[in-house]
Amino acid sequence: MLATFAGSTKLSAQTGSPEPEQVAPTIRLAKFDVDATPPVGSMMAYDRVKRVEEMTLRARGIVLLGAGQPIVLCAVDWIGIGNEGHDQFRSRLAKAAGTIPERVAVHTLHQHDAPRCDFSAEQLVNDAGKSDLGPYDSSFAREVLQRLTDAVEEGIAGATEVTHVGWGSAMVKDVASNRRLQDDTGKVVATRYTACRDPKMIAAPDGIIDPELTSLTFYSGDKAIAVITHYACHPQSYYRTGVPSPDFPGLARFIRGQARPNVLHVHFNGAGGNIGAGKYNDGSPDNRMRLAHRVADAMKSAADTTEKFAITADDISWSFTPVSLPPAPHLDANALRERLRDWTTTDYWGSPDDLAWLLRCQDGHQIELSCLSVGDIRLLHMPGELFVEYQLAAKAMRPDLKVAMAAYGDYGPGYIGTEEAYGQGGYETSQRASKVAPAVETVLMKGVQKLLGVDSTDQSEQAIESTTLETETR
Repeated sequence: MLATFAGSTKLSAQTGSPEPEQVAPTIRLAKFDVDATPPVGSMMAYDRVKRVEEMTLRARGIVLLGAGQPIVLCAVDWIGIGNEGHDQFRSRLAKAAGTIPERVAVHTLHQHDAPRCDFSAEQLVNDAGKSDLGPYDSSFAREVLQRLTDAVEEGIAGATEVTHVGWGSAMVKDVASNRRLQDDTGKVVATRYTACRDPKMIAAPDGIIDPELTSLTFYSGDKAIAVITHYACHPQSYYRTGVPSPDFPGLARFIRGQARPNVLHVHFNGAGGNIGAGKYNDGSPDNRMRLAHRVADAMKSAADTTEKFAITADDISWSFTPVSLPPAPHLDANALRERLRDWTTTDYWGSPDDLAWLLRCQDGHQIELSCLSVGDIRLLHMPGELFVEYQLAAKAMRPDLKVAMAAYGDYGPGYIGTEEAYGQGGYETSQRASKVAPAVETVLMKGVQKLLGVDSTDQSEQAIESTTLETETR
């Protein structure tokens, strides 16, 4: 974008005539928000839609203009968008915003009464001659893509100048707990899923979590125009209802939107792969609103404690680094193709998405990790169902910065544990759940180091170890 010019002048060294004095470009923010609720009869992650109730699923975000090529952040109330589906979401949003896909971050919140999107798996099921694509039918996803591109173009046409940003944070109470219950040797002996009724599991400590909810607010003068929040936790209270639901994070976002109706609230799920509400949720419907209010209360507290400061284009930057994630050793293309021949629509996970991920790895596909910098604020964007240790380690790497992390970007790799976790057992690092090898930790932490400007080659491993020990002693 061309620089704007102030009204003051200075003399040209060559001609002696007045010339305009150059100043930093104006930062503008465009908002977009579309309905992403699947219609009755269409397939969600596990069930077909029986009916649609009051709460809709949303695909919403912002476009930042004036700091180089436009930057797009998008959060979707779906279980996951992976592989070629994730590529297409980024490409289409980039084209609508007049930027490149590398400057677009697309994440889901991981609700389970919601669709999934994986164009690569869809193609494999098609190629196998299946007439019913089940949860891999992406026709509705393509409709939402068109809605998004239209909304982004419309939002840019009415973009608002940004003069200030603000940062706030608050602790979320009685929501998150670690899912992996371990014995004294570190072995996982039980999984405390997102709904838990076992008294012994409920009585167990929270375990390693990140209770902090962070909030980045954009202002035009004294007027708040958009707020970006992050919090790490699986979002399920109850599901398998046949009714699309944004669940308790979406309800919390709605509550805050009703309190501040002119502010777009965009929420991202942090590294919550091994985190859920199981200690505080027995799956009863009453708990959905209880959890929602607890998250909404933290959102309000973060807003109330926000520290505001002026910004210019020089304060905003975007960086990204491509990484090659190692596929899990148990994935075998020939075996997966054989299993695909017997695939049915009730096989919710397995050969289509496993094979899609493996083939992309074998083709040399890389995932871009990215970071939005706003002053001393860093918003990191990561793939898969990432363990919370990655988020805690990133914060520990740069205590001089305000760091937040969004996971559930490219959903292709599934769960992403730490290297140590793969030897501890448990569902999240099982062959059923995770499509990457234990060496993934080294790859991702080197990428995070680069994005955060950390020089030490040993910093990433030390950060995960020290953060884990510190959290365990609380």
